[in-house]
Amino acid sequence: MKAVSLGPAYRAQAVRDVAADEFDVLIVGGGVVGAGAALDAVSRGLSVALVEAADWAAGTSSRSSKLIHGGLRYLEQRDFGLVREALRERGLLLNRLAPHLVHPVPFLYPLKHRMWERFYVGAGVGLYDTMGGARAMPRHRHLSHRGALKIAPALRGDTFVGAIQYFDAQVDDARFTMTLARTAAAYGASVLTRARAVGFLREADRVVGARVRDLENDRELTVRARHVINATGVWTDDAGRLADARGGPKVTASKGVHLLVPRDRIRLDTGLILRTEKSVLFVIPWGRHWIIGTTDTAYDLDKDEPAASQADVDYILEHVNAVLRTPLVPEDIEGVYAGLRPLLSGGADDTTKLSREHTVAQPVPGLTVVAGGKFTTYRVMAKDAVDAAAEDLPTVVPASVTDRVPLIGAVGYEVLWNERNRLARRSGLHVARVEHLLNRYGACVDELLELIERDPSLGEPIDAATDYLKAEAVYAASHEGALHVEDVLRRRTRAAIEERDQGAAAAAEVAELVAPVLGWNDETVKRETDNYVRQVEAERDARRQVDDTAADAARRRVPGLFTERAAS
Repeated sequence: MKAVSLGPAYRAQAVRDVAADEFDVLIVGGGVVGAGAALDAVSRGLSVALVEAADWAAGTSSRSSKLIHGGLRYLEQRDFGLVREALRERGLLLNRLAPHLVHPVPFLYPLKHRMWERFYVGAGVGLYDTMGGARAMPRHRHLSHRGALKIAPALRGDTFVGAIQYFDAQVDDARFTMTLARTAAAYGASVLTRARAVGFLREADRVVGARVRDLENDRELTVRARHVINATGVWTDDAGRLADARGGPKVTASKGVHLLVPRDRIRLDTGLILRTEKSVLFVIPWGRHWIIGTTDTAYDLDKDEPAASQADVDYILEHVNAVLRTPLVPEDIEGVYAGLRPLLSGGADDTTKLSREHTVAQPVPGLTVVAGGKFTTYRVMAKDAVDAAAEDLPTVVPASVTDRVPLIGAVGYEVLWNERNRLARRSGLHVARVEHLLNRYGACVDELLELIERDPSLGEPIDAATDYLKAEAVYAASHEGALHVEDVLRRRTRAAIEERDQGAAAAAEVAELVAPVLGWNDETVKRETDNYVRQVEAERDARRQVDDTAADAARRRVPGLFTERAAS
């Protein structure tokens, strides 16, 4: 497989292709499930089109806890099948499919009660280890109170009596989703962002494609397909109404908010998992930062740009500060992000009780809907959706092979990791910088290094987002399908959540870097910069509001990427 560049030339050709051809499968929704379905379908020999209204992972799939895990709390709910399935997928991602993007991370589970809790939690974590497979991860270990304080000196000693440490895995969710879409494109799928499905095509009662608005060029495309898969997550009901599919699955949105604080504000040598009255709270290592979250509250406001409120921030600070020797204060917060979980609707009033499992249905002929689930099990959801679509196609479709198809950048990653010192000498970069690149691009790192070799200035950091090189911004536009400044700052890099100003100071420099690739003039550079800065200001204003309604109103004052604005 040869890596494909999702640059402007690719997009122009994909627009022509989707308008001219009839596909076996059209997938609507470019989150992790939609991108996974595109890879699953094209790797079975089907012709595939994938359309996304905004950017890869612009919705839920860039706003998760960034964990690949089975979910310890689902064991307590006796949902053994979901845990076993998720842990199997975790092993595949770590060891075969995406070792460059998915990495182990330790977590400490503090114990509040002597004897019975250690036995109870230890048995559960032991089962978790067993379900994860032999040698898939280091096994859990029991720690005394003193032993736990050695690796977690930030904890108040009076809040626990001992602890258990276990392992899970983490991922840059947005980068992973983009890599899925890019891998599907490398195998022949036509993939398009900024292409919103605005209606479905019908022949009698059968769905035979979609009307798609190319938002970059302000024109409508007719995309025909033998079968359509709706993988739109929290927008499932909206897409169902477009198709007049009244009998499909229904989705309830649950808002999850996360905070980022500097790594030196919490003295831990491990991640942390805490029980709350509703769910669990994670403290997750993330480069120079900790990610702390999450909330789990019902949400029925603007799904395109959910906003965190002051109440969300206060909730997280209250619960994490309950166990810290030195409490966090609002001034410690570097970044905040909010996302929506697409939960299958049920009879429960509390979203924490709704199922994290998924469903696949065909509410009208020619249309498959996949809904629910969790990030970790995206591949199974994609497989099930394509299995259902395949039954409706006139030819025999082979079984899924995505459990054996590594993503772009995976093959050769381990070899390059072992050669990272040589790569550092060759490129003139510090070895720590090379490690950073390898864990974001894997074997595609050579493409980054070629950019730097041609223009050494690209080997310098972005001035106001120094964790990232200028080459990474250029590469985002030339190879990874970024079309706007916010694509680069929010999802190709994570400056939008990692920098205290949410990347506002870097916006102008990023716009100048991508302008030659995207064909922007000075006016476009200024407009893109101003748009991004205004979005950041609206998000900050939203966080000062006391509740969801006020925060939503503040955030909506400035349009986000989902807004149908035509390029000028």
